[in-house]
Amino acid sequence: MVGNEDLRRRGGSVVQVLVVGACYFAAGRIGLIRELVVEGAVVTPVYPASGVAVAALLILGTRCWPGITIGAFFVVLSIVIPRIDVLVTVAGQTAAPVCAALLLRRARFHPDLGRLRDGLALVFLGALGAMLISATVGVGLLVVTGHLAAHSFWPVWLAWWVGDAMGVLIVTPLLLSLGNARRPLPTARWKEATALAVIACALLPLAVYSSLSLLYLVYPLLIWTALRFQLVGSVLCALLTSVLATVAATDAVGAFAGLSRIEVMAKLQAFNGSMALTALLLSAVITEQRNTRSSVEKACQELVEVLEHLTAGEAPPPRPQPDDEGPENPRPGRLPPAS
Repeated sequence: MVGNEDLRRRGGSVVQVLVVGACYFAAGRIGLIRELVVEGAVVTPVYPASGVAVAALLILGTRCWPGITIGAFFVVLSIVIPRIDVLVTVAGQTAAPVCAALLLRRARFHPDLGRLRDGLALVFLGALGAMLISATVGVGLLVVTGHLAAHSFWPVWLAWWVGDAMGVLIVTPLLLSLGNARRPLPTARWKEATALAVIACALLPLAVYSSLSLLYLVYPLLIWTALRFQLVGSVLCALLTSVLATVAATDAVGAFAGLSRIEVMAKLQAFNGSMALTALLLSAVITEQRNTRSSVEKACQELVEVLEHLTAGEAPPPRPQPDDEGPENPRPGRLPPAS
């Protein structure tokens, strides 16, 4: 019985690793559909595979890291000739999300992103901090092997780093929010969501593809989605906008027409970065405020019940004890234990 249970557990772990590897490979190939050439090196403005990797580690635990390695290996093999130095790039692509998950765990990150500190931790530790590893290892290897001139290190490094960081900023919150979804929206909210989707489909292409450079029109829509639908709405809006902006930038049309490749990269990365930060941090602030208000309302209700019992000359009802936040009773929304 014990042996069969161990086999089932190991089989489940193998399946998780393979699923993570397949999802990483699919996300990596999707990211490589649109490319920018910087100093002769091909980079992707948004690399969704890095976001998939961080989300998988946060949801499943660090035991699924071999899946990231497998996925990264096949992504690299799909774009370059197999060489021994490919393993170094794969190691960097694996180490970055693993480091992100460990840093977030140490910062007591909650995957529900219900606090401002969770949004800040994901931005500065998971995206901007940990993705330094993959960019430095990948571009450094290109310079060492002679595939990239030394003077081109910093432009290519910046593009690589921002692309990986953008994947974490956009894809990871979306996957975490979908994983934490618990109940469907009421009918009235579905109507509002439908109206918002229609407006987004009409406004976003206009903002991105207009030669007047109307990218700023995205922000009122982004604020609306954050106010009404918190993380899921704002991240979906940011993802759709980022996809449209990336397509327009790689085609050099609309707001990106008439710019050099460096100018296109700088404008696209600045726009994507500021938009993702706005969506993530604003939704975190709104969610935190709503949770605080809900806690205050619950405390007021408990106080009213106590006063009613005291007025009637009865002993107040016993208060439920808060769950212990130790390993045996983890708080909802916490990261799974490391494996």
